[in-house]
Amino acid sequence: MTYFTFTEQHLRNFTESVFIKMGCPEKDAVLAADVLLKSDLRGIDSHGVARLSGYVRLWEKQRINATPNVTIVHETPTTATVDGDGALGLVAAPFAMKVAIEKARIYGSGWVAVKNSNHFGIAGYHALMAVEEDMVGISMTNASPLVAPTYANERLLGTNPMCYAFPAAKYPPLIVDMATSAAANGKLEIAQRANLPIPEGWAQDKNGVGTTDPNALKSGGSLLPLGSDKDHGSHKGYGLSAVVDILSAVLSGANYGPWVPPFVSFLEPSADPVGAGIGHFFGAMRIDGFRPADEFKQHMDNWIERFKNAKTIDPDKKVIIPGEPEFAAEIERKKNGIPLIDAVVYDLNELALNLGIAKLH
Repeated sequence: MTYFTFTEQHLRNFTESVFIKMGCPEKDAVLAADVLLKSDLRGIDSHGVARLSGYVRLWEKQRINATPNVTIVHETPTTATVDGDGALGLVAAPFAMKVAIEKARIYGSGWVAVKNSNHFGIAGYHALMAVEEDMVGISMTNASPLVAPTYANERLLGTNPMCYAFPAAKYPPLIVDMATSAAANGKLEIAQRANLPIPEGWAQDKNGVGTTDPNALKSGGSLLPLGSDKDHGSHKGYGLSAVVDILSAVLSGANYGPWVPPFVSFLEPSADPVGAGIGHFFGAMRIDGFRPADEFKQHMDNWIERFKNAKTIDPDKKVIIPGEPEFAAEIERKKNGIPLIDAVVYDLNELALNLGIAKLH
């Protein structure tokens, strides 16, 4: 396996050119590229530019609208429902979070559900928008069904990530950004490209037996909820995933459960949908709606320091604060560049050839 390293700006220019070729307005192309690059910068390689060809294939199948009219279709002072009009989730999601932030700025909190959208990148990008305004940010989305609930041998839920983000004073924001499955599907894709087995507890085969085969999903298997099995708490991961599905889709009017359209273009959406597209859910809460923001952030620093100084089993290891590794990766990659494995570079060069734009490498 070979890695190639690219500057942030080089990848940003390439990504913007792909979205413009899809017909996206320039401002949407810039925004969508920013969401994807945030993932690569933070070391979440499964959700960055490696996803570009997937978006293009969905657009070619007319399942992504490059020129959407994203609108609020239902609203109260503190809540709203947004119709993404088939947009890239990379565009519809920031729109919705801005609505939540504006409502929070006026009323203390804002809550926005989204329907008729698509894959929105990393949940952390959208939650961090609220943090920049001294607010708590909440972001979640449902996803195509790849996960079997506890005791099931049927894909009924997505990896359904959720993110909670909290500002601090001298420390980076604390960000809990996680899939509600034992592992995100993107991690299986990384293992496939590297031709490596996956850890036990991530997936089961078509017969419901645990497997380390990274291609298990392609062979009719399924991902497992967070916890992997009942004895290790999979019912909790299943419950969290259900919450994300209901808030993102049952509440908004998007598809839910097994009706969520697949991210891969070679699988067709349900012929009998129960809603419109993929759903998201966002929240923004002003910290000074509870206590002065400076006080809160000082106590967040105190919380972080206490946990960082916790007694550990291994003296060579420290307790990791949620979001800390991603923050460190962003500093390092902004300075030294973003590494992409050869399989991703090959895929992006093929994409460039098909779109008639300059190759990445």
